[in-house]
Formats: sequence, C-alpha cells, structure tokens
Amino acid sequence: MDNVAKNRWQVRIAAVIIFVLGFTAGILALNVYRGWARGGQGNRIDELADRLQLTADQKTKVQEIFSDTREQLRAARQEMEPRMAEIRRQADGRLQTVLTPEQWQKFQRLREERQRRGRGPRGPDR
Repeated sequence: MDNVAKNRWQVRIAAVIIFVLGFTAGILALNVYRGWARGGQGNRIDELADRLQLTADQKTKVQEIFSDTREQLRAARQEMEPRMAEIRRQADGRLQTVLTPEQWQKFQRLREERQRRGRGPRGPDR
C-alpha cells in the first residue's frame, strides 16, 4: 500500500472515530440536559421515596401530586405575568421621572446585562 492510500484510510478512520465520539458526546449531553430540564425531579422523587419509605402506590401518587402542583403553579405564573408586566412598566415610568436620560440608558444596559447572566426579570429593575 502506498503512502497516499494509507493516508486516505487514516483520514477515513479518523473521521469515523470523530463522528462516533461526537455522536456519543451528543447523546450524553442530551441526557444531562433532560435531567437538568426536569430539575432532577426523578432523582428527588426517588430520594424522597427512599427517605420516607414510600410504597410503590404512594410513590406514584406523590409523583402525580407534584406533577399536578407543578402544572398549577405554571398556570398561575402565566395568569400573573400580564399583571407583573404592568407593575414593571409602572416602575419603569416612575424611574424615568427620577433618573436623568443618561442614567436611564445606563440602567437599561445594566438590566440587560443582568438578564444575559441568567438572572431574568425581577422586581422593578426587570
């Protein structure tokens, strides 16, 4: 086998290895993300079941209660969001009467930085 053919095979093998490693890393990352997105809820339920020595039936019912509660809280947040947005708008209006235009612009930049860092909208400084 000449060097050119050998190099081609080496490149092909390297590409396959990179593909397999990327695929594996993607699957692992997806599993980690799913666990994070669920908030580790499954692990918390299992830990709670172990600590309280729940029966299988109790564990199922507890899971249902937590799931229902989570949905109710999500719905309540959605219902409250328009009112919260209005309160934030009012606070912004009041702040604008106190701050100079330069301070207001700086305040808005600080707010945006805070949101980018993942703190999200909170209070009047949303």
